[in-house]
Formats: sequence, structure tokens, C-alpha cells
Amino acid sequence: MNPKPGLTNRLLFLFGLIFFLIGQLLLAKGNDFVYNQEPIDFAHWFLLVGVTLLIPQTVTFPKKIYSLIGIPLTLIGIVCIIGMCVLDFIWWSFPTEETRIEFTNHISQVPSIWKPFITIGPSSKIFNLGLLILSLNYLKENIMGVLLILLAALILWNIIPLPFRLVFGYVLTLIGFSMILLKIGSKKMLQ
Repeated sequence: MNPKPGLTNRLLFLFGLIFFLIGQLLLAKGNDFVYNQEPIDFAHWFLLVGVTLLIPQTVTFPKKIYSLIGIPLTLIGIVCIIGMCVLDFIWWSFPTEETRIEFTNHISQVPSIWKPFITIGPSSKIFNLGLLILSLNYLKENIMGVLLILLAALILWNIIPLPFRLVFGYVLTLIGFSMILLKIGSKKMLQ
């Protein structure tokens, strides 16, 4: 028996957030740790796979006004994060700090690369705004999940400053969406 596509998409979304969180945990160990990962840059691979797994559910959120705004913002954020990961793979591949600095000096002069993938991508502001707006689809059904995602967004945007804000913010995002998507999944399964 194959699971319904809706359940599969929701589970992929939650696993995507878990992968994204693992990537953030690895990044929290610092640049020296990231640049010394072998044989690959695990941190950015977890981020890349994580955001990619979000796409099927992102494009199938309920057809409500919130989705008309949240889906494009989330997808733009995903593209920015993917681009950031690609650039970070290149940085990781350089054997010395000097070559990384040379590459940084070069691409920082190219606004079409620097702005979307370095200024916007790592900040995840568009990405998290999209996720927050998408969560509003479930305000009536699961206010606690939505409030956790709102709190996560405030932490991720550094409005509520915390150490390791990316880790705490994505833990709350994962919990909030787990509450929302698993509750909806269990309601549909019971009917």
C-alpha cells in the first residue's frame, strides 16, 4: 500500500527541516570545522538536501490567500539557499584561506551573485517569511504551531537575539510545522 502523496509531501517537508537543522548544527561549529570536513562539505550538503525536500509540500499547501504569497516567497528563499550552498561548496574546495579571500573579493564585485546568494541566502529572511506566511493557513486549526513558527521567525531575523539563533530558530520551526502537518495528517487518516 502506497502512502498518499499528501502524507509523503508532509513527511518529506519535515525530514527536509531535520536535514536543514543538522546543517545548521554543523555550521554552528564554526568555519574551521566546516572547511576541514572530509570527504565533502557535510554542513552545506545537509542544507541543500534539506531545502530541496521542502519543495513538494511547499507547492501543495492549501489554495488560500496565504499560499499565494507564501509559496513564491518560500521558493525564492529556497533558490537563494541553494545558490548559497553552491558558493559555499566552492569556498570549501579551496585549499587555503588566501584562495578563499581571492574568490570572495571577486564575487563580492558581482551583485547578481553576491546579493541573492550571499546577502539574502544566508540570512534566510525571505525563506522564513515564506514559511511563516504558509503556516498562517493553519491558524484556526493549530494556533500553537503557528505561534512557534512566528517565534522562530523572530529569532531567525534576530529581532529576539539569542546565541545559536539559527539552531534554536530551526528547532522551533521544525516543532511548529510538525504540530501543524502531523495533526492534519492524523485528522485525514481518521476520516
